[in-house]
Amino acid sequence: MTLFNPHALRNQLQPSQSVLGIDPGSKQIGLALSDISLMLASPLTIVVRKKLKQMLPIFQELCTQHAIGGIVVGLPLSLDGSFGPAARAAHDWAKDLSERLNIPTCLWDERLSSSAVNRFLIQEADMSRKKRGDVIDKMAAAYMLQGWLDATIAS
Repeated sequence: MTLFNPHALRNQLQPSQSVLGIDPGSKQIGLALSDISLMLASPLTIVVRKKLKQMLPIFQELCTQHAIGGIVVGLPLSLDGSFGPAARAAHDWAKDLSERLNIPTCLWDERLSSSAVNRFLIQEADMSRKKRGDVIDKMAAAYMLQGWLDATIAS
């Protein structure tokens, strides 16, 4: 089930469950993981993008290994906030993943997450282009997931 209300996903989580953050790119997919207190997102890994059917065992293993209770998928809205072709593709992919894993999934605006992380890696970490390429997608996934965690924290 794909959810549009970010609080609905958090409300469905059981204690000791984590959230998997996914930044689906065209060539590779960045993955991030929340802690069980749902306060902190950390970069996890990068997987090469293939057909979802081929990637399903990877996601199933990660969900089992990390007690995943929900998934947050980056939604690449256009800069003006419109729902363009990339956002539609991400929505369809997230819906399919959610149904196949039987795990609730929420879409979260990821506009400029890669740009923000890239800028940080250049300005603050003085990281070379090659090294940035090795980490940018999983860090963008963590950046996006942290945004969801911060926005849905209980008040």
